[in-house]
Amino acid sequence: MAHEEVNWSANYAYRAAAITRPRTVGELQELVTQATDAAPVRALGTRHTFNDVADPGETGMLVNLAELPATIEVDAERRVVRVAAGLRYGDLALALAAQGWAVHNLASLPHISVAGAVATATHGSGSRNGNLSTAVAALTFVDGTGELVTLRRGDADFEGAVVAFGSLGIVTELELDIVPGFEVAQSIYLGVPYERAAEALDLAYSVSVFTDWSPASINQLWVKAAGDAPVAEASVRELGATPALHKVHMIAGVDAAATTEQFGVLGPWHERLAHFKLDFQPSAGEEIQTEYLLPRRHAEAAIAAVRELTEKITPLLLISEIRAIAADSLWLSTAYSTGDDDWADGAIAFHFTWKREQAAVERASALLEAALAPFGARPHWGKVYTDAARVPGLYPRFADFAALVQKYDPRGVFRNAYTRRLGL
Repeated sequence: MAHEEVNWSANYAYRAAAITRPRTVGELQELVTQATDAAPVRALGTRHTFNDVADPGETGMLVNLAELPATIEVDAERRVVRVAAGLRYGDLALALAAQGWAVHNLASLPHISVAGAVATATHGSGSRNGNLSTAVAALTFVDGTGELVTLRRGDADFEGAVVAFGSLGIVTELELDIVPGFEVAQSIYLGVPYERAAEALDLAYSVSVFTDWSPASINQLWVKAAGDAPVAEASVRELGATPALHKVHMIAGVDAAATTEQFGVLGPWHERLAHFKLDFQPSAGEEIQTEYLLPRRHAEAAIAAVRELTEKITPLLLISEIRAIAADSLWLSTAYSTGDDDWADGAIAFHFTWKREQAAVERASALLEAALAPFGARPHWGKVYTDAARVPGLYPRFADFAALVQKYDPRGVFRNAYTRRLGL
């Protein structure tokens, strides 16, 4: 192998023969034109995936978009921002905040790339907030023939192309919906009973439940309230929670300096909605992540099912997070709903941050997948999961998506081991 590149947590080493950094879209188009099904290409973002979704294989090429122009252009009249695909959400947030604008939500980490997060349906929290991909108003990508394609909301293929984990082409830029900047206050509470955890997710604009699934109550409740909709302390205490007296990290024993401001202090949206500050090493670093999303209406039953696995998963866990996400109509979004199905009330996400022990994590993931399968749980596209064969059946529009793959990548230059396991 001529080049080795590892992912963010170093649990996966990409097998690509080379990595390239085109400086123009024209150079990128030429690279794609030269690719073949035997020597494919895949885009490499900020490497915050934990599986081989971005790996083109030993004969392929990784394409890093960091050298393309770092476009951030606000169109105030249309309320969108045009942004280069490879930029990090944290950098976009700083630029938007400086002009008085915001995106509707952020993921836990501001360090992730815009295109990578969108392509994998990465999300923040909030029962009324769609995942990050729902803010996409348009996207432009180089398809498998080297052509530059732009799809806009309302176009026939748009809802199938937004969440596509790199299977239709390499995205070069996106347009995202923006809203006026707003303030958020973040407060941390302790001691919520498991039986009230799902109820707690509706307390505020964004809520995260952190637990190690031990027999006691959940570890922490992170409540992020919009400035114009404060949370009544009484409503939180009614759940059995008490305020944290010291700044905390969600992982026991880890310095809380990297986490965003707590204690209910109002501040700009981009300094509160993410869990971690942009200029700090986020989370634990040496870790592996898995995540499963299922219909919100099954939340209590699913929590009970995971608790049955406490003895098997807690020793391997660093922390687990439960969040709520609004339903949407993007074909391969993990919160996709037809509007009259089990997902119509939104999704609940069960996230697990594990110690970096790959084989043990895969065994634990298999147990979780079996326990959550009765609820139709969908694995996060960019995290570790073990049963790819059942994934296409979890998406009513998967066959339509497969047709889009044929349309936009007729030569198979973006296909890899990951897509083949899904039957694409």
